[in-house]
Amino acid sequence: MYVVTGATGNVGRSLVRILAAAGEPVRATSRNISAADVPDGVRYARADLVDAESLRPVLEGAGTLFLQNGGPSMHRLDPRALLGVARAAGVGRVVLLSSQGVVTRPGSASHGHTARAIEDAVQESGLEWTVLRPGGFASNAYAWAESVRAQRLIAAPFADTGLPVVDPDDIAEVAAAAMTEDGHHGRAYELTGPAPSTPRERAAAVADALGEPVRFVEQTRDEAREQMLRLLPAPVVETTLDILGEPTAAEQRVSPDTERILGRPPRTFADWAVRHIAAFR
Repeated sequence: MYVVTGATGNVGRSLVRILAAAGEPVRATSRNISAADVPDGVRYARADLVDAESLRPVLEGAGTLFLQNGGPSMHRLDPRALLGVARAAGVGRVVLLSSQGVVTRPGSASHGHTARAIEDAVQESGLEWTVLRPGGFASNAYAWAESVRAQRLIAAPFADTGLPVVDPDDIAEVAAAAMTEDGHHGRAYELTGPAPSTPRERAAAVADALGEPVRFVEQTRDEAREQMLRLLPAPVVETTLDILGEPTAAEQRVSPDTERILGRPPRTFADWAVRHIAAFR
């Protein structure tokens, strides 16, 4: 059986759907999961990654674990305790959703140190492991949805700085491959989109998918910081703004890993916008 943590998130939700559609036995879990969050017939259970013991009943009978790294809460995780619970339950394989920042921002308190500690715990766990290191998510554009719906307006900083944002559905498909196929043990995959795109270009893609004009306004760094601090801790905000405004060459590079694993090019941001445009109407 496959257990998917973070099953209500952008990657986990898609991963559960992919595994279920393939007829695989899957159990979905997150802190507040409910029947509305999973396809018909998929088992689900509530658990909190911050509380490793809460996963013990969820992992009973599981062979493979998709471990979401906690996102903004990753500093609160005890990865060795989580993996100890997994081993005790009989899990033999773990696929970790990590972050590109492990290698591109190794000195960052919000990305490198904590995410690296989680990766180290996975790689030293004695389980078969695969690490996924995505860059920025296309779904971060959901932050624009409210202003698009209300004002047909998108405001973002660093309007013309490009990053190869990745579609969460592509991450989920790579995760499904790593969970269900052989040949991925001991691999770390960097996952990006097919080409860099700028906030201005992504706003235009949303407008095209919507079929209506959307005004774009470039924010200052301070304006963006003020807005982001409403949702994220200050260290995460500063690192995110550094990546958006002054990305390294590695963060702007298009990785071949997605295409190599899936046998097709990664989806574009425009593809993502078309599939999710209902959120912006």
